[in-house]
Amino acid sequence: MSDRRKILVTSALPYANGSIHLGHMMEAIQTDIWTRFQRLRGHECYYVCADDAHGTSIMLKAEQLGISPEQQISNVQAEHEKDFADFQIAFDNYHSTHSEENKEFSKLIYSRLRDNDHIAKRDIKQAYDPEKGLFLADRYIKGTCPKCKTEDQYGDNCEACGATYTPADLINPISAISGATPIEKESTHYFFKLPEFEAFLKEWTRAGHLQEEVANKLGEWLESGLQEWDISRDAPYFGFEIPDAPGKYFYVWLDAPIGYMASFKVLCEREGLDFDEFWGIDSSTELYHFIGKDIINFHALFWPAMLTSAQFRTPTKVNAHGFVTVNGKKMSKARGTFINARTYLDHLPAEPLRYYYAAKLTNGVDDMDLNLDDFVQRVNSDLVGKVVNIASRCAGFVKKSGGVLADNIIEPQLWQKFVDAEPVITEHYENREFGKAMREIMGLADAANEYIAAKEPWKLAKEEGSGEEVLGICSLGINLFRALMLYLKPVLPAMAEQSEAFLNDSLTWSEGLQPLLGHAINKFKPLMQRIEKDKVDAMVDAGKEEAAVAAAPTNIAPQTGPLADEPLAAEISFDDFIKVDLRVAKIVKAEHVEGADKLLQLTLDIGDTRTRNVFSGIKSSYKPEDLEGRLTVMVANLAPRKMRFGLSEGMVIASGDKKGIYLMSPDSGAMPGQRVT
Repeated sequence: MSDRRKILVTSALPYANGSIHLGHMMEAIQTDIWTRFQRLRGHECYYVCADDAHGTSIMLKAEQLGISPEQQISNVQAEHEKDFADFQIAFDNYHSTHSEENKEFSKLIYSRLRDNDHIAKRDIKQAYDPEKGLFLADRYIKGTCPKCKTEDQYGDNCEACGATYTPADLINPISAISGATPIEKESTHYFFKLPEFEAFLKEWTRAGHLQEEVANKLGEWLESGLQEWDISRDAPYFGFEIPDAPGKYFYVWLDAPIGYMASFKVLCEREGLDFDEFWGIDSSTELYHFIGKDIINFHALFWPAMLTSAQFRTPTKVNAHGFVTVNGKKMSKARGTFINARTYLDHLPAEPLRYYYAAKLTNGVDDMDLNLDDFVQRVNSDLVGKVVNIASRCAGFVKKSGGVLADNIIEPQLWQKFVDAEPVITEHYENREFGKAMREIMGLADAANEYIAAKEPWKLAKEEGSGEEVLGICSLGINLFRALMLYLKPVLPAMAEQSEAFLNDSLTWSEGLQPLLGHAINKFKPLMQRIEKDKVDAMVDAGKEEAAVAAAPTNIAPQTGPLADEPLAAEISFDDFIKVDLRVAKIVKAEHVEGADKLLQLTLDIGDTRTRNVFSGIKSSYKPEDLEGRLTVMVANLAPRKMRFGLSEGMVIASGDKKGIYLMSPDSGAMPGQRVT
C-alpha cells in the first residue's frame, strides 16, 4: 500500500493483584479488534501491553500468601497471559512493569524531569501505621463516617451516605492492615510540577487527541487549576527506588504508563524495529492508547506532560471507554455477575463474547451492558442463524456439483451491494464504531439469507436440468458468506480461520473485495454452536461460588497481625447464637473437586443415619488423603446450598492466616455427633 501507516497500540495495564474479569476483557477485545483491522488493511500495526506490577497492594498480597512479591506477580502474569490468549488477544509483546527495561526508562524520564526543573521536593504529613511501619493510603484506613455515623467506612468516602472526607475526619480510625490506630507522621515527598504544563495541556487536550466529552471534562479540571502530582512513596514499597532519593520509591502510576515504552522496547530488540521512530519527539508514526474512563487523568494530563518534558512524543489519540455492567447493574460478586475471564471460558467459547462486545461498542465513553439473555439471543440469531446458516445451506449443493464454484456471479446487483458496503464498514472500524459495523454486516447477512430463501435451491435441485442454476445460486451464497467473514475477521479470528480452511482461500482485505470464481472449496464443517441458556446460568452460579470461597477466609481470620487486633463482628444475642448447631464430625472421605481451584469435597459423619456432603475452600492447606479419619467441627443445621459441583450440606469451621486456612479440631476423645458448646 502506498499509504501504509505505522501504528503502535496499547491497552491499559491490568494490575498484577487479581484475575482478569469481563470488564478488563472488554477493553482488550476492543483494542484487539482495532489492531487486527489495521493489520488486515495492510498497515504496520503493533499491539503491546504488560502487567502493572508495583505498589503496596501487591506487597501486602504477597505477604498474606507467604510468597515474595516477585513470585506473586509472576504467578498472576502467567494467569493473565493465558486468559488473554484464550480470548484470542493478539499481543505483539506482553511484558511487566517490574522489568529492567521499565526501570531504565523510569530513571531516564525522571532524570529529564528533574534536570528540566519539573520536580519539587517538600515535607508532607500522612497517616502512618505504627504497628506495620507503613504510610497508609486512604483505602487502607477505615472508621466511622463523620456524617452519617456508619461504621467500617474507608478513609475517603462513605458508601452509605456518599459523603467525601479525609482520613483525619473519620471517627475512631484504624489501619485496615493491622487494626492499629494511625498516627500522623512527616515525610519528604517528590512532586511532578504539573501546573507548569497548564498552557500546553489546554492546547493538547483540544487538538483532536481525545473524544469531545473527555476533552470537555478535562477542560473543567484545567479551569479549576492543576495540582502538583506526588510521584513518590516511602519504604517499604514494592517498586523502583528513586535514583537520587534512597528509601523513596516511584509511585506505581509514575512507572505504569512508562511500561508501554518498556514493552515496545522488548519488541524492538526482538524484531529489529527502531524504537525512536515510534517514540522520538519528531515521530511521524501513530500512537494510540485504549483505556477506561476512570484513568483518563493519568493518560491525558500527567502522561503527555511527562513525555513532553522528557523529550518523547505524545499520543496520537487516547481512546477512553466506559465500564461493563451486567444485566443493567454494576458487576456484583453477590449476584455472580463479577465474572472472571476464566470462569466464562470454563463454560462458553470466547468468540460469542467477542462478537457481543463488538455489537455493543461505540467510540464513546458510556457504559456498556452485558445483558445475558440478549447475549444468548443475539449470538444465536446473528452468528448461527444468519452468517453460518448461509454457508451450511449452500456448501452441500456446491460439493454435489463437484466442489467447484461457478465461473460467474449470477446476481451482480446483490454482489455489488456487498462490495459497496466495504468503505462504510471500513470507516466504522477505523472510528471504533464497532456496533455500527456489526449492524451493517448483519444487514448484508439478512440480504443474503433472503436471496437464498427466495431462490430455494433445495427445491430447485429436485428439478431436472437445474444443476447449473443451483450451482450459480449457491456459489453466490458462498461468496456472500466469504464477504461477511472477511468483514467479521477482526472480531472472529478463529471462525475466520476455520472459514478459510473451508473456502480454501485467505481472507485478505487490503486488495478490495473480489469474488471467488471457478474455485474449489473444501467440505463444510460446523463453525459455531448455539449458546445454551443453561451454560450461561452455570457460569453465573460459578461466579457466586467463587465469590463465596474468596470471601470466606477474610471473614474468619485476619490477613496480617495478631487476632486480637482484628475488629469484631456486630454483636448478636444469645438466642441467635444457640440456633447454631455445632457438631463434631468425622471426615470419612476427602477428594479434589474437578474444575475448582480452592475446594475440597468432604464426606462427614456426625453420628446420625447418613453422611453429609460439604465443600470447603481448604485445598491450599491439605492433601485429601491426610484428612480422612480426622475429626473436625461443622455447622450441622445450616440450610443446604446448591453449588455448581453439587449440594453442600453444611459448613466446617476453619481459621486462616497468611499461610493458609486450617480446620478446627476437637480434643482427643470427642465422638462424631457430639454437640460443641
